[in-house]
Amino acid sequence: MALDYAKCAKEIYETLGGRENLVSAAHCATRLRLVTVDNSKVDIKKLENIEGVKGVFQSNGQLQMIIGTGTVNKVYDEFLKVSGMSAATKDDVKAAAAAKQPLPQRMVKALGDVFVPILPAIVAAGLMMGLVEALGQFFPAFAESDIYSWMDLVANTAIVYLPVLVAISAARVFGGNIFLAGTIGMLLMHMNLLSAWTAASDPSQIQYWKILCFNIRQVNYQGHIIPIIIAIWLMCQLEKWLHKHVPEMIDLFVVPLITVFVTAFLTMTIIGPVFIVVENNILTVVKALLRLPLGVGSFVCGAIYPLTVVCGIHHMFNVLEAGMIAENGKNVWLPVSCSANFAMCMSCVAVFVKSKSPKTKSLALPAGLSASLGITEPAIFGINLRYVTPLVCGMVGAAFGAAVGSIIGVYGSAYGVTGIPGFLITTHCTLQYVIMLAIAGAIAFVLTSFFWKEEKVNEEAPSPVEEAKAEDAEPSDPKKLYAPVEGTSIAREEIPDNTFASGVLGDGVGIDPAVGVVVSPFDGEISSVTETKHAVGITGPEDMELLIHVGVDTVNMKGDGFELFVAEGDKVKKGQKLITFDIEKIKKAGYSPVTAVLLTNSEDYDNFEVLKTGPVKPGDELMSI
Repeated sequence: MALDYAKCAKEIYETLGGRENLVSAAHCATRLRLVTVDNSKVDIKKLENIEGVKGVFQSNGQLQMIIGTGTVNKVYDEFLKVSGMSAATKDDVKAAAAAKQPLPQRMVKALGDVFVPILPAIVAAGLMMGLVEALGQFFPAFAESDIYSWMDLVANTAIVYLPVLVAISAARVFGGNIFLAGTIGMLLMHMNLLSAWTAASDPSQIQYWKILCFNIRQVNYQGHIIPIIIAIWLMCQLEKWLHKHVPEMIDLFVVPLITVFVTAFLTMTIIGPVFIVVENNILTVVKALLRLPLGVGSFVCGAIYPLTVVCGIHHMFNVLEAGMIAENGKNVWLPVSCSANFAMCMSCVAVFVKSKSPKTKSLALPAGLSASLGITEPAIFGINLRYVTPLVCGMVGAAFGAAVGSIIGVYGSAYGVTGIPGFLITTHCTLQYVIMLAIAGAIAFVLTSFFWKEEKVNEEAPSPVEEAKAEDAEPSDPKKLYAPVEGTSIAREEIPDNTFASGVLGDGVGIDPAVGVVVSPFDGEISSVTETKHAVGITGPEDMELLIHVGVDTVNMKGDGFELFVAEGDKVKKGQKLITFDIEKIKKAGYSPVTAVLLTNSEDYDNFEVLKTGPVKPGDELMSI
């Protein structure tokens, strides 16, 4: 018996709490996607029992109902009629869901987006600094050599000029010109400005410019992160406003000129001084805490340190560590950061061990290994903060580890290296360091294993994966996605764009193209095209939703160098030409031509797998589900 689409839509609408509780509605190949004002007003159980609804789940602020291919669009049309809403795209729904998130959550996401792309530089710098320091300690004569000085220079460059990296990354997140942001970052690190570390140790050297009613400190922003991010956010808003209001004839020189000067002035007169005072007060409190007896202060600092990573302000502790080393050669902040990082590692390992979800396991183990090497962002943002309980358990482990480390005398001879590599800078207290990490890690692991409960899948309705299998005539046969571009296939994580690399748009690969032609990777239907001709969405077998995005930030080229051969709704065959593009023109415009090939609903498939990296040609097996 055919489904009564109008009846199904009406029952869904009545269960959602009325029109006043609806923000946006869209659909994909199988699911009705809604954003509500308040999900607590929705009777999930009743939704699941509506005829035609095969499953209900919440994801990224969206309420999603599995209805099925060929049916969801008809139910959606009826839903628009009964609700009086206007049609929206999936992107509209995602934007509405993101806007509905609490401000702290949006800020956390923005901070994570800023720091993730520059983590390789920070990791490399930290490890190299630890290695160089260790070599200098083991071989005193080597520490006096030119090669040591050169290695030290290479090692600390990313840390010294971290504000420049942060500025460029922030501009990409906030939608501004990365080169203007780089200029602001370099300005704040200009060689004519006194080093912030020198100013902290000898304030008498600080000089001022008197401009209008402001006294501007002639000190750079070494070690300060939050002022840079705020400044670039302001720069991006100003730049966007100017582009809208300045005539195109003079836009090229007026917008950059005003943007740089206004941002620089506001940063050095208001933003910088205010946030430097805040950061300095935090550092003062931390120093006072570390002086408390019996490791009490370290206990407190260990507990809250992961939260400073969440807020993206943990890098300011480099200033504290540098000051400690300059004062007596002992970095006593090390027990705090190392305990916290290793505790985050073991919380992830506990999730890996306890979880029954292959997807969760595949995320938790690499994130834990990264944290064990001192890089906790993947562990915190990917697993622990997402599930909350592992984060809290890790904070408890970090607190006890830091306290014990402080009591038994753990300290570092350098900074920037934590976790397992921390052995390089704790050669004078190796046994104590082992004890400290063991305590922090064991407590985090045991508590997470005991308290964290994996959310169970509703047994009364099939999951997205089960629905896909039910509609497949031969569910045991693997489905293949073939390479749409000739070039070199790289792991998704290596795509030079944080959004693609993070997996937020789905799993897949990047292809560094050798030939500027995109062909269809399977028989399917074009579900979306961009006005700027650089990307297409294709719906294929098993309800696969594939995004092919040529280049990084190529939307800014406004179609120049691209030609599109299909339109939304077109049926396409495997190997059919979809897009041609000029690789050299993309590079000359300052963008990467790496093409993202992402299965945007990869989470629906338990058996998703990348089959090939390295050289590929159109038609080569690339991925399977």
